[in-house]
Amino acid sequence: MIAMLIILFFVPRSASVPETESLRDELTVLSRPQVWLGLVMTVFGFGGVFALYTYIQPMLTQITGFSDSAVSPILLVFGGGMIIGNLVGGKFADRRLMPTLLGSLILLALVLGLMTFALHSPIAAVLFVGLLGFAAFATVAPLQMRVLEKAAGAGQNLASSLNIAAFNLGNAMGAWIGGVVISHGLGLGAVPWVAALVTVIGFLIALISLYLDLGHATSTTHTGNTTESVSQST
Repeated sequence: MIAMLIILFFVPRSASVPETESLRDELTVLSRPQVWLGLVMTVFGFGGVFALYTYIQPMLTQITGFSDSAVSPILLVFGGGMIIGNLVGGKFADRRLMPTLLGSLILLALVLGLMTFALHSPIAAVLFVGLLGFAAFATVAPLQMRVLEKAAGAGQNLASSLNIAAFNLGNAMGAWIGGVVISHGLGLGAVPWVAALVTVIGFLIALISLYLDLGHATSTTHTGNTTESVSQST
């Protein structure tokens, strides 16, 4: 209810109501490779978060040595990091989307990887739980905006829904990967760096997507220059 009131009072009203798109128009978004890359980027980029977070309670108690009663207050630090990260990620994504996306994924991978060592110190563990919340939710806005950018025009509603599904798929996949790491004998201590590798895959997919953008821009510029030269010759 509080969230609904915040949306009601703070989200700007649209000046005009967009026309309703047909199902066929919505489905055209599925033919765009960059949209699919964005969805896969979301699955892996955010999947690393839940590969670790799903098992944060036994990590904090069995590796760091906290009592069970201390876990909930520590997770409030994670929640605080989430709020700040969401705000910061959104602000920077509004200004420069791809640098923010790449930077937030790298930051998330680093935080996940360094948790391997931070868990052995109570102070560092609490600090990194907060950093994890910050880094994880700094990626949410740019991941969502990237998909919407590539779905510009018809199909944005479907693309947005698919990206939320991609976040949830990443959550499930990450939890499964963490479970596999534990059940195959690597132990809780190996989960953070494996989680970091999952996010690195998302980062690499983002680089591929950026490369395709640059290639398309170069091709468009070359075509434009060629057309201009022909026009001048004529």
